[in-house]
Amino acid sequence: MKKWMVLGIVLMVLVGFPGCVALGTYNTLVQWQEAMHESWAQVENVLQRRYDLIPNLVNTVKGYASHERGVLEEVTRLRSQWGEAKTLDEKVGAAQQLEGALGRLMVVVERYPDLKANQNFLALQDELAGTENRIAVERRRYNEVVRSYNVAVRSFPANLIAGLTGFHLSTPYFEAGHEAKEVPKVQF
Repeated sequence: MKKWMVLGIVLMVLVGFPGCVALGTYNTLVQWQEAMHESWAQVENVLQRRYDLIPNLVNTVKGYASHERGVLEEVTRLRSQWGEAKTLDEKVGAAQQLEGALGRLMVVVERYPDLKANQNFLALQDELAGTENRIAVERRRYNEVVRSYNVAVRSFPANLIAGLTGFHLSTPYFEAGHEAKEVPKVQF
């Protein structure tokens, strides 16, 4: 009888311990995946804030720089493109293009001293600058969570559980677009 009890306990340990480890690993992967989705949602939140500020900024600039129509149309077009993006990759691409266009818009603004002194424009520019800082912070946080999730998915023994339960590496990190690597040209 004792022999069967010992054998039963050994079997429970051999089967139960890996089962508990697998369950704990699965739950950890779920937590990291949800943290990644939450972090991306916060990036979208601040991108939406920028999206909402752009029409006011464009309209203010329009009054002063009507002949800079191409830049204004591009900002408006890219704003719409971001609003229509469905997938994460589409949204990242649209946001990166929009950043480049906003940079060109700020170069246009440098040409108009009266516009730079306009209180409405200054307030909008401050709001946009604050929003850009928030975007940078949220992107950094998102990238940190993506890194942690990817490490968890690739680490042993979690990679075994991840493979069996359908967890895959995340989408790519949120990186600056190629336009951000170029130094903007400001002309006076």
